[in-house]
Amino acid sequence: MLITQTPLRISFLGGGTDYPEYFEKYGGAVLGTAVDKCAYFAISRFYSKLFDYSIRIAYRKVECVSSLNDIEHAPFRECMRWTGLHQDVEINHSAELPAGTGLGSSSSFTVGLLNTIYAYQRKLVPNLELAYEAIDIERNVLKESVGVQDQTFAAVGGFNLIEFRSMGNFVVNRVPFSPIRLEEFENHLMVFFTGIKRRADELASKQVKKVEFNLKRLAAMRLLVDEGYNVLAGSGPISAFGDTLHKSWMLKRSLDEAISNDTVDELYQAGMDAGAIGGKLLGAGGGGFMLFFVPPEKKPAIAKKLANYQQVDFHVNSRGSHVVHADSERYVSQFPAVIREAA
Repeated sequence: MLITQTPLRISFLGGGTDYPEYFEKYGGAVLGTAVDKCAYFAISRFYSKLFDYSIRIAYRKVECVSSLNDIEHAPFRECMRWTGLHQDVEINHSAELPAGTGLGSSSSFTVGLLNTIYAYQRKLVPNLELAYEAIDIERNVLKESVGVQDQTFAAVGGFNLIEFRSMGNFVVNRVPFSPIRLEEFENHLMVFFTGIKRRADELASKQVKKVEFNLKRLAAMRLLVDEGYNVLAGSGPISAFGDTLHKSWMLKRSLDEAISNDTVDELYQAGMDAGAIGGKLLGAGGGGFMLFFVPPEKKPAIAKKLANYQQVDFHVNSRGSHVVHADSERYVSQFPAVIREAA
């Protein structure tokens, strides 16, 4: 058995400029981080001649099928088809947090599954290439209106400013944190679940159609990426990052009326009234997790004010998709050193 771990992500600034419909013409960038909440895959050989099916996959449900075409779960089916894996395999998926909550889980699924199958096939695919392939599958095979930041964070990990210059030409710039600065930043984060799940591709599709209408807003959001990066990489008060988040959220929610709603607005205002400097809804909008940037001494007040909402703690700067277990000495000996170390 081989097991992989793929991170979810938190996007702070620039979301909306990572759609090809925008950055192919104007250039885009996001500032965000892979986090310590992850998706996991376990893959092992399945001896189909002993059973009446040849593929077994498990997620919320279990599918036991004789043909790739019989798989109902489209990302599972198309990732297997993409990699040429057609039979004699069992793959199990689990995740620490649910889908539809603004953390890029769908893309973490695609990246993680691709990486799992390639590792099983003893193929070492560079992380950024893994992201490009996941984007190709999601946009061109599954026909989903998605951006490209989620796949990139899932594949490369880290805390980054990612520039989108054109399709297939992404530049990943690591944020040069000192350990003390990184800890200070992390101590300012609070994340609460709004209680609303939604389909990100439906919201994204609406935003893509309004790209030309929102050019000025998107350009302003792109500039805030650099502003936020300079705060984090500098030595000035880190509280300025909260102000940047607030400005970005005000711009983001004006892109389309479906991005926010009464529940989201009330939650955000409650957090701000209790002492947050800034914040934003994570993901495409409509629901999911709300992030606040909070002075540590204000955290108890906000926790009390938002006690009816589930809070989840995150650690930032997590590693990209990778193998965490390979249960076969013969398998490990035939694979690159990075896998041997993980095993």
